[in-house]
Amino acid sequence: MKQILYWTQLVYDNWKLFMAATSNGLCFVGSQDKPFEEMEVWVKKHYPDSQLVQDDNIMAPYSAEFKEFFQGVRNTFTIPRELKGTKFQTDVWNALSKIPYGETWTYSDIANALDRPTAVRAVGAAIGANPVLLTVPCHRVIGKNGKLTGFRGGLDMKEQLLYLEQANHRNT
Repeated sequence: MKQILYWTQLVYDNWKLFMAATSNGLCFVGSQDKPFEEMEVWVKKHYPDSQLVQDDNIMAPYSAEFKEFFQGVRNTFTIPRELKGTKFQTDVWNALSKIPYGETWTYSDIANALDRPTAVRAVGAAIGANPVLLTVPCHRVIGKNGKLTGFRGGLDMKEQLLYLEQANHRNT
């Protein structure tokens, strides 16, 4: 029997992205304005024996938290997640989750937090493999020089997210 992955497209204000969840939790958050195929390709790679089923009702709690985040009334996510990755990737994703809302860390900061100061490139690769944008806040990672660097969702999306957080962080 095929595993079912439920999906929806979140459309809120100027945000439009696809997301998917297993019965255990959120497993994928797509990039801003990317087509359904981005999610479909990811699902085929990570859940090859699954079936994508659109279910806006099942996905409603996930969509609600994302809307609250975009409105600036939520700065952490409480929805369950199912993260598939190597031990190193999940260690990096857990470290990313410790970056406070409205703040940024560098790739070196993450590597140091893991007691792997020479693993900066590996940290970057693990960050790039983050399947659940926003809920694991990889957008909060910047280059050592303070510049915005790679982001699966694109630098425009990263810039929008950082701006949103910094504006809301100042208002709290």
